[in-house]
This record gives sequence, C-alpha cells and structure tokens, in this order.
Amino acid sequence: MLRNLFSVEGLKGMLYIIPAILAAITCHEFAHGFVSYKLGDPTPKRDGRLSLNPLAHLDIVGTLCLLLFGMGWAKPVQINPGSYKSRKVGTVLVSLAGPLVNYLLAFLGLLLYVAVSMAGYRGDWFYYLAVINIGLGTFNLIPVPPLDGSHVLEELVPGVRGFYGRVGRFAMPILVLCLYTGILREPLNLVNDAVLGAMVRAALAIFGV
Repeated sequence: MLRNLFSVEGLKGMLYIIPAILAAITCHEFAHGFVSYKLGDPTPKRDGRLSLNPLAHLDIVGTLCLLLFGMGWAKPVQINPGSYKSRKVGTVLVSLAGPLVNYLLAFLGLLLYVAVSMAGYRGDWFYYLAVINIGLGTFNLIPVPPLDGSHVLEELVPGVRGFYGRVGRFAMPILVLCLYTGILREPLNLVNDAVLGAMVRAALAIFGV
C-alpha cells in the first residue's frame, strides 16, 4: 500500500501527495491541541497551535520521512498535563486524539473515493488522503519518544517514564535509521495494509458494494 504509493511511479502524483500530507499533519496536531485546550490547558492556544495553518505544525525531518517512507511526524504540541483534572486520563486522551483523527480522515477519504468512483469520476486524491492518514496515525502509535504511543505507555505502565528519560534522546535517530533500513518499515506496512483493507471493506459495505 504505502510502498506502492511512494514508488517511482508514485512521484508523478506529488501534486496529490503533498496536499494530503499537509492535511494529515495539520489535523493530527490540531486535534492534540484542541483536546488539550478543551481539557483546561491554555498552552496550545498560547503557542498558536489551535490553527489549521500547516506552517504552525510542520517538522522538517518528520515531513521528509513521511515523503520518503510513508511514515512520519509533526512538530509536537506542547501541553501542560497539570491543567487536567486527571493527568493520566487527560494525557492519554490528548495523545490518542491525533492518531484517531488521522484514522477518521482516512475513512472519510475512502468513503469519498468510493462515492466519486461510483459516480464515474477519478477520486485519486481521496485515496492518497486515506493512505497517508493511515500511515501517519499508525506510525505515531509506536511507543517510542516523542511519538504519541510513548505518552500513552508512560501513563499506563509504571517505570516507563523513567526509562524514557534515560534513553529518549537516542530514540528518534534509531527510529529514523530503522525506517531507512526497512527494519521497521515493512512491519508497519503490514499493519497499514490491514487497516486499509478493513476500512475499504467497511466503506464498500456502507455503499452496498
């Protein structure tokens, strides 16, 4: 799925891919900031992260990884968990908000892709939107700092926060290396393919296909 989208042939579709990437990243980070703000944290609003302007959220390395490998990240939204009624619950909800929005966008993209195709038109961009959002959502659930999955894990598993504090600075370079060598990319592609397949079947079922 992602391996084909970002192949040499896929480069011809960059005019589709880049807007889809910007939409995925922007909505992902906006979701983090919005949920944190609604839970009582003024930090995202103060930092200008309650915005649908992609420039407020882009991380250069993360965006390049998304272009090259189909998986990446954005500039993390700074939050203040002390503002939540429950630090644990609030942090988990904020962390999951980004990936959840990506999966919702992916499913919406597939619904529109099926609808447009059934009407006899090409809906390639909606397919790109779905694939990229699945890739971004799945990747960010990996429990490696500073990805969203790590924040969930450190709130739910005792002792993990201390471990992340010791090794966190080495985590991202190792993660990028794993993506580059393909060690991590292939397992993630398998997960992404499974998620895409399930969403496609659900979208087709909704339209009675």
